[in-house]
Amino acid sequence: MTARVLVIAGGWTGHAPRRLARLVSTALEAHGCDVTVETRLAAFDDARRLRDADLVVPLWTMGNLSWERSENLRDAIAAGTGLGGVHGSGDAFRSATEYQFVLGGQFVAHPGGDQTDYEVEIAQPGHPITRGLGAFRVRSEQYYLHVDPSIDVLATTAFPTADESSTFAMPVAWTRTFGAGRVFYCSLGHTPAVVADGPAHALMVRGLLWAAGCEHALAAA
Repeated sequence: MTARVLVIAGGWTGHAPRRLARLVSTALEAHGCDVTVETRLAAFDDARRLRDADLVVPLWTMGNLSWERSENLRDAIAAGTGLGGVHGSGDAFRSATEYQFVLGGQFVAHPGGDQTDYEVEIAQPGHPITRGLGAFRVRSEQYYLHVDPSIDVLATTAFPTADESSTFAMPVAWTRTFGAGRVFYCSLGHTPAVVADGPAHALMVRGLLWAAGCEHALAAA
């Protein structure tokens, strides 16, 4: 069965949402998904279209999501549509707390900027999304997020405390369920190049496929 994916790309242009949408679309189409890209928040107005999708991917940073649009998305996820987030999806719709509740987290800061060198560690090497992936390094923004304690953490990074005297494990990628829907988020992807190839790409693509219910495609991603 072909998974129907709705990508909604826009918001702050610094994250190159349209280029990221093309990268995500190409990757998912290679695994048999039927992908449609929208560039306006009006895509959230069609509650039936959201419910009919197997996966919604809001590649949006900042912006405002009305209560009605947030409710349409929440209801769709609760009914079984998947939700997939990449980087700026965790910094989207800052006043829409219902969206943050469904996603399972919210961006707060990235103290070192986009030239931070850090390691991503795999917390669950046996999960279908992370199977075969080992620790890897990236140079990009290292997101500090407020997260729901019920998320299922797949990958972490050692984030420095405020006084830089020690570090703690900050989630980088997670899954959760919301009602009947699957949710995946990965904080990597400040620029499309960060998730264009290698283990970061595999983590993102596998997570989106998992959220869409495409377990059969995970082994090839």
